[in-house]
Amino acid sequence: MGDVKTPIHYYRVFSRSNNNIVQILISNDDGYLAPGINALAQALSKIADVDVVAPDRNRSASSHSLTLTRPLRVTTNANGFKCVDGTPSDCVHLAITGLLKDKQPDMVVSGINDGPNMGDDVLYSGTVAAATEGRFLGLPAIALSMGSFDPQHFESAGIAVVKLVESLLNKPLNHDTILNVNVPDLPWDEIKGFKATRLGNRHKAEDVIVDKDPRGVDIYWVGPPGPEQDAGEGTDFHAIRSGYISVTPLQIDLTRYESMDDLSNWLESC
Repeated sequence: MGDVKTPIHYYRVFSRSNNNIVQILISNDDGYLAPGINALAQALSKIADVDVVAPDRNRSASSHSLTLTRPLRVTTNANGFKCVDGTPSDCVHLAITGLLKDKQPDMVVSGINDGPNMGDDVLYSGTVAAATEGRFLGLPAIALSMGSFDPQHFESAGIAVVKLVESLLNKPLNHDTILNVNVPDLPWDEIKGFKATRLGNRHKAEDVIVDKDPRGVDIYWVGPPGPEQDAGEGTDFHAIRSGYISVTPLQIDLTRYESMDDLSNWLESC
């Protein structure tokens, strides 16, 4: 671990000798009514005490935004899920910093997202942002997505995440790791296994789509993401295409350390 101070609760959670029930906070970016979040809650309820705090509507591609210019409202639904009129990051931030009161989560799992979050997608993804907010606040975190935009096999992702959480219970990873997990949209017995992957990347996004509103005023739709560019063996794209569950370790520190010396030399001319 080096000189990095690991949160005390990290060791409390990931210890088989502790008889406490693991407390897992679940969120997403598709909203509290999304089938994926219900499937995730059902799967993790078999091994943990879960709390669901999710946006009140679809907040896909909201990235890591927090709402700072207005108050947030929370509603508890009949199934116990709490919905927030804010972003995925808002949901996780509120839950950890006071909404759940004495039920302090031990880890955050975000998903199951309706569609993949691979390569460049992670920069825009509200699913990944919810997990990242949990990591910002000191908790281990997993972002979980399906490899299809019309998923039929959420149960496969549920099985996968239970296996990953149980593995973390037995053998913790470095405390600052966020696991970005993408699951092929296949029955469990057709999935070939888990693969450690790196993020691939895409070509630039397609052009904006221009249309007109009923009054004839121009309106603009953000175009679809670009096709895969770096998608060879070892990438998350390749793993999903090959029938494997892609598990990519993410970190919060975006510093490009190998460029520090070159930058220092360049700055001498400024």
